[in-house]
Amino acid sequence: MSPPVQSGVDGAALARRQALTGASGPAALVKNIKVFGIACFACLGGFVYGYNQGVFSGILTMTSFGNHMGEWVSDSTKKGWLTSIFELGAWFGCLYSGFLAETLSRKYAIMANVCLFVVGVVVQCLGVTPGGASCILAGRFITGLAVGAMSVNVPNYNAEVAPPEVRGSLVALQQLAITAGIMVSFWIDYGTNNIGGTGKTQSDAAWLVPICLQLIPGLALGVGMLFMPFSPRWLIHHGRESEARHVLASLRSLNEDHELIELEFLEIKAQSVFEKRSTALQWPHLTALTPWNIFKLQFVAIASLFKTRAMFRRVIVATVTMFFQQFTGINAVLYYAPSIFAALGTSSNTTSLLATGVVGVAMFLATIPAVLYIDNLGRKPVMITGAIGMGICHAIIAILFGINVHQWATHKAAGWAAVTFVWLFVVNFGYSWGPCGWVIISEVWPMSNRAYGIALGASSNWMSNFIVGQITPIMLKKITYGTFIFFGILTFGGAVFIWLGVPETKRMTLEEMDVLFGSIGVAEAVRFFITFSPTALCTLHILPPLSSLPYSSDPFIPLQTPITNPLSRTPNAWQPSTKKSASTTSCTVSV
Repeated sequence: MSPPVQSGVDGAALARRQALTGASGPAALVKNIKVFGIACFACLGGFVYGYNQGVFSGILTMTSFGNHMGEWVSDSTKKGWLTSIFELGAWFGCLYSGFLAETLSRKYAIMANVCLFVVGVVVQCLGVTPGGASCILAGRFITGLAVGAMSVNVPNYNAEVAPPEVRGSLVALQQLAITAGIMVSFWIDYGTNNIGGTGKTQSDAAWLVPICLQLIPGLALGVGMLFMPFSPRWLIHHGRESEARHVLASLRSLNEDHELIELEFLEIKAQSVFEKRSTALQWPHLTALTPWNIFKLQFVAIASLFKTRAMFRRVIVATVTMFFQQFTGINAVLYYAPSIFAALGTSSNTTSLLATGVVGVAMFLATIPAVLYIDNLGRKPVMITGAIGMGICHAIIAILFGINVHQWATHKAAGWAAVTFVWLFVVNFGYSWGPCGWVIISEVWPMSNRAYGIALGASSNWMSNFIVGQITPIMLKKITYGTFIFFGILTFGGAVFIWLGVPETKRMTLEEMDVLFGSIGVAEAVRFFITFSPTALCTLHILPPLSSLPYSSDPFIPLQTPITNPLSRTPNAWQPSTKKSASTTSCTVSV
């Protein structure tokens, strides 16, 4: 689906900003080293997410863990619940994440969820007691709540502090951190599996140590976020404009009066003002941003996602992208990798865990190029290429599995060939759908809907994740190689969806997504464009539909209504044009 054609004014603003920002790629990351470092630290939330995804696959195969869990490991249905209860908790975590992010700020929402995460880990450690299964189920659910909320808050935070030329890279750091967590957890499982031996003498420490170790990155994230800046977009939307300008200049390592800071500040301010006016028009009793009003407004914001074609298109892009991300089968591999490798003919649990460790390394290394070059290559071509690669791997694994399912012992080469294609599968996921899925759902939403829109996309991810965790052990038992055919077909379907239904978003500001998706603000009440004259004046053009003006049918009244000066350091800088038009009002601001 092609994006709307930009007007000349849109194109001029975009070209001007891109001329100021420069090229994307590794050099841009170096140029924005401060915000890169902040995003790296925030992505400890992604590391915790990945660690939780990976660590349990090895624990499930440990003898000492099985002794405590009993039928919860031997029964495939209960085993699915023991695994997927984490994803169910994460789905619920997504639902409350938007409210926390809007009320407490993105920064404090992450810190609050770290506290919940610590509680969940402690409860899991009680799994060594007689009621072990109940503690593991409860602890994984609580941990899932926290990780699910952080899976929304971290990419949201990174997207809002990032300049457009590296936004894709900084949000893709979330996936790199996830893969790092997965990689580390796999090798920790491989090492601790030998504590006390690998048979009946195995110590409970073999599985308790991997569970406890995740407290280290979790606590580091919670303490470190105290020293991280607030999102400038959240600050502006909550009336803290001077602080927002200072944070924005600090993040970009520029002076507060730099032309690029002026432009970015004005874009964010304009969208915030228009969204607040739209709220004032339709829900005047909810204009004050109190916690109770924000709680009620989240339902308004979620409902607004389904009221216009342009907004519903964003819903489809976010939710269906994350559906296909999970139904590539990636977490079927991550959760049950040792079991899959055992089914493919590896000789022992230790060998299966070793092969699983390679999965983590392969996916981590494959994600690095995405972080460096996603803003150069774009989202669509990378995702389509990755989906085709994953689909081919699924097909080859299914063929090898189908031919050799009863003769792995005498066909070792075929078994290791299948294992190799599992590794190639995670490589294709690592550079494509892993990072790009999170990038897309974090950048397509307008400001007042962003926290809830990302939560909606992430909830699609976690519910799909939950379903995959439930059905995979049953599918591997009942239809064996048909499992790979099933995921392969859906992976090719994902390539078709990206090709036909997702627009390219590279190097566009978050505010420019309205133009890309064919909408005009959150309630489609107004449209703004920013242009530059040869004398370096910044002009804001407002094109309000006459039927939906917040305060008057006169298209000039809204600008004349008292509002906080977007460039508040200059008392008379914000002035309506004296030239009237039936469709356009402009004001000129010195920068």
